[in-house]
Amino acid sequence: MRACPINCIAVKQQFRTCSRITKDVNQMSRSYPCQSIVPGMLPNYDPNDNKAGMKILEDLTENVYQIQQRVLEEIITRNAHTEYLKGFLNGQSDKDLFKKKVPVVNYEDIKPYIERIANGDSSNIITAEPVTELLTSSGTSGGQPKMMPSTAEDLHRKTFFYNLLVPVMNQYVDGLDDGKGMYLLFVKPEIKTPSGLMARPVLTSYYKSSNFRNRPFNRFNVYTSPDETILCSDSKQSMYCQLLCGLVQRKEVLRVGAVFASAFLRAIKFLEDYWKELCSNIRTGHVSDWITDPSCRKVVSLILSKPNSELANLIEHECSNKSWEGIIKKLWPRTKYIEVIVTGSMAQYISTLEFYSGGLPLVSTMYASSECYFGINFKPLSKPSDVSYTLVPNVAYFEFLPVKKNHEEATQDVQCNGICEENCMEEETGKEDIETVDLVDVKLGHYYELVVTTFTGLYRYRVGDILMVTGFHNNAPQFRFVHRRNVVLSIDTDKTNEEDLLKAVTKAKLLLESLGFLLIEYTSYADTSSIPGHYVLFWEFTNKGGNDLPELDPKIMKQCCSTVEESLDSVYRRCRRKDNSIGPLEIRVVKHGTFDALMDFCVSQGSSVNQYKTPRCIKSAEAINILDSKVVGRFFSQNAPSWEPV
Repeated sequence: MRACPINCIAVKQQFRTCSRITKDVNQMSRSYPCQSIVPGMLPNYDPNDNKAGMKILEDLTENVYQIQQRVLEEIITRNAHTEYLKGFLNGQSDKDLFKKKVPVVNYEDIKPYIERIANGDSSNIITAEPVTELLTSSGTSGGQPKMMPSTAEDLHRKTFFYNLLVPVMNQYVDGLDDGKGMYLLFVKPEIKTPSGLMARPVLTSYYKSSNFRNRPFNRFNVYTSPDETILCSDSKQSMYCQLLCGLVQRKEVLRVGAVFASAFLRAIKFLEDYWKELCSNIRTGHVSDWITDPSCRKVVSLILSKPNSELANLIEHECSNKSWEGIIKKLWPRTKYIEVIVTGSMAQYISTLEFYSGGLPLVSTMYASSECYFGINFKPLSKPSDVSYTLVPNVAYFEFLPVKKNHEEATQDVQCNGICEENCMEEETGKEDIETVDLVDVKLGHYYELVVTTFTGLYRYRVGDILMVTGFHNNAPQFRFVHRRNVVLSIDTDKTNEEDLLKAVTKAKLLLESLGFLLIEYTSYADTSSIPGHYVLFWEFTNKGGNDLPELDPKIMKQCCSTVEESLDSVYRRCRRKDNSIGPLEIRVVKHGTFDALMDFCVSQGSSVNQYKTPRCIKSAEAINILDSKVVGRFFSQNAPSWEPV
């Protein structure tokens, strides 16, 4: 992170509300006389200094209340005269008035303001700081990605956050400065809005920023992938070049990973398809001719440098084995762990990762979204099922809407017995006068929906994540990510909710109704047994004429698959068409009476017959087996759905 031209006296003034923090900043000033606080209360430090990094984390987690109050005060003071807040606060910088008058909102409430900025209106309608870009979320509104405001200052906040991950990891794993990380990172398509602002995913934004491209050397965080390969817009060339660089530098690799588990498994599948060609490149010292991106070709050629038959033979020997169990440890023998997000919807990939990993720990280091970076995993080597994140109190102001289980069980609901965990939650937000809970007031074992107020123009915004309090680090609560509100299906960055799935199925079934078929029930699940994973829909039909169901026309059924895909949102369609991170959608037609058998199973597990509703998402292996045992036809989409950046 670049040094900020604010003197140490200003540092002390910025933390004047808390004597303890002032004392800590005094100490920090003596330790780092040339360092200071960048805008937004971000302590600046040398990321190579683990001791300093851990001290910052300890200070932040000990002084949660004071820091949260100062964050809220600073956000309100900066932005009280924006059009949005002025409508509620009349220009006053009052924290109590803020929580009394400013409503808790969803995206649809703030969408008009963001669209005005995208269309050329001044960014000061929501934030005093200039909006420099819009970050596209994996969530959608009206079928298009949601857009979140971002500022130049927010890139410093993200850099600060990333730097804090290193000292935490160094507490648990020694020698990370004695090698490199093979992290497979990619950029996604971006568009220019009418205002001229770019709209792009949050990670694409960061990788293209000067904060990433001009980052100072950090001996604990050296990558095998040159920036040119990460920034390559052709995802196939980017993947090939990054894997080639990782294989050539295999003796230096101490950790491997990607952002999401799905992306890392996609890389393994790519390696399965291209290992022979990669070995040929290594054996000859020549990059394949189809790598045409000039920057990629130049930098990879320098790393490849000369023919290496010995390395090519070794890789060929390992990849030629019938089983790829433990392939990561075989190809990169010094690897200490795999760093990928395996919480939330990514948990479905844990068993597959364990197969390929050779017993390596699966590490989820951070919790973040397009809206804001939230928390850090202080115990990175914990089992995926035990991962909790400690929210960092100086990056945003956090509130929580209480959420309760439908029944007493804290981890699994009797009503659906884990068949569809999302339906096991019931928000306590049906009342208009429901009050939020502050970060320091959450209770152990309770469930909450995260609400965030950011430095970038989001005020009391419902993120949509359901969290459970699992413990505390000093005075900072720790949370387990439970699920996204209303999300039914997810393979990669897609998030399909029940409403969108219903609309897509409704359009598709019209193709069959004219032929005398009636769709009487359906459900779904995300099949990740192959790479890439794909959506599976179970459909049960009846005949309008009341006779036995006639044979289904495969051509019509394939059209149904395509219609469902075309009707899903743009994030799904981008993953299918552009990223190839989701496979063709599948419809499995089941025998008449199958969904009665599913209900019988649920009742046998404790569901109430009177309250039973067919789950639109199935997660229970037993339930899936019941449905699969009654399948009479399987049909796949033959063409990828349309998608264009808009």
